[in-house]
Amino acid sequence: QVQLVESGGGLVQAGGSLRLSCAASGSIFSINAMGWYRQAPGKQRELVAAITSGGSTNYADSVKGRFTISRDNANNTVYLQMNSLKPEDTAVYYCHADLGSAWGDYWGKGTLVTVSS
Repeated sequence: QVQLVESGGGLVQAGGSLRLSCAASGSIFSINAMGWYRQAPGKQRELVAAITSGGSTNYADSVKGRFTISRDNANNTVYLQMNSLKPEDTAVYYCHADLGSAWGDYWGKGTLVTVSS
């Protein structure tokens, strides 16, 4: 089993910054990709950013230039630096890890980010 534990969410004013962290633990051989998704009330879960084990990144258009994803492969940890936050960034942010077709993928329980105007 693999566990993903997120931290770093909270309440911030528009224009502020937050840094999310997600640590993976358990029976891990390797992690192909790690990423962050978010789900706002009444909306579908959407990809925010993802990063491969080699460091290639992918961002949603809505966060490009404001959010940065990074990864510590040695510690199976992924980070999301969020700057210039907007009220529309308010959502529950979920960590995701893809361990490959043989091992499956896993989700964290989520951390709430609230951006006040």
